[in-house]
Amino acid sequence: MEKPAASTEPQGPRPVLGRESVQVPDDQDFRSFRSECEAEVGWNLTYSKAGVSVWVQAVEMDRALHKIKCRMECRDVPAETLYDVLHDIEYRKKWDSNVIETFDIARLTVNADVGYYSWRCPKPLKNRDVITLRSWLPMGTDYIIMNYSVKHPKYPPRKDLVRAVSIQTGYLIQSTGPKSCVITYLAQVDPKGSLPKWVVNKSSQFLAPKAMKKMYKACVKYPEWKQKHQPHFKPWLHPEQSPLPSLALSELSVQHADSLENIDESAVAESREERVGGAGGEGSDDDTSLT
Repeated sequence: MEKPAASTEPQGPRPVLGRESVQVPDDQDFRSFRSECEAEVGWNLTYSKAGVSVWVQAVEMDRALHKIKCRMECRDVPAETLYDVLHDIEYRKKWDSNVIETFDIARLTVNADVGYYSWRCPKPLKNRDVITLRSWLPMGTDYIIMNYSVKHPKYPPRKDLVRAVSIQTGYLIQSTGPKSCVITYLAQVDPKGSLPKWVVNKSSQFLAPKAMKKMYKACVKYPEWKQKHQPHFKPWLHPEQSPLPSLALSELSVQHADSLENIDESAVAESREERVGGAGGEGSDDDTSLT
């Protein structure tokens, strides 16, 4: 098996916000992401209950940048199972009720690819989508998966969706035992629009914790589901299994937020369906689809 590894080409520090060319993250990028996941300075705790914590950070007051960090303790879920769940795109379509459409586009290296993801936003906001370069790296018993937005010539912004920008988003999975782990989700996203305050508040107080809990339920059910759905097919562990076409980095370019249209939704009021806990953007607690 070809062992996934970070890029071995010598590269200097690359500030996330200053990325000018598309590059596969190297060891330094993974270490930097891990450090930010573990950092406490500058983060404001907004939610802490039942093993789930959420922090937010003001990035730039004059821009619609939102930085959020969520952490969840996962009992009875090994780190490798959570890693598989986050990679398994077919399973995501079962448990991620926010997803509209998601698919892999091409492979860049043994541990990097390009993919598409569109999701439902809380009503009545417009739904969003992204094209991202995703990379991953096992680190002993821990794992990192992270991504940032890129432009692909065959997948321009769609008229029915708002193209958002992932400046840096990812997961740090840390093993705490043979059948337990802690996951940290870190996201810095430009939603390309002026969002109303209720959306920002709801994301940290309700949507993020609920999404983490739903992920945990999906992890518990994954081994049984996977046994019925190509149990040995795990191209994220076995790159030789990947059916994706190869793509040269030169085909991609960095997706700068300034080049996309801004949508002003700051005056949009929360729909009644959202206020009473409807499905618009949050998803149901029904797990019958995970069988």
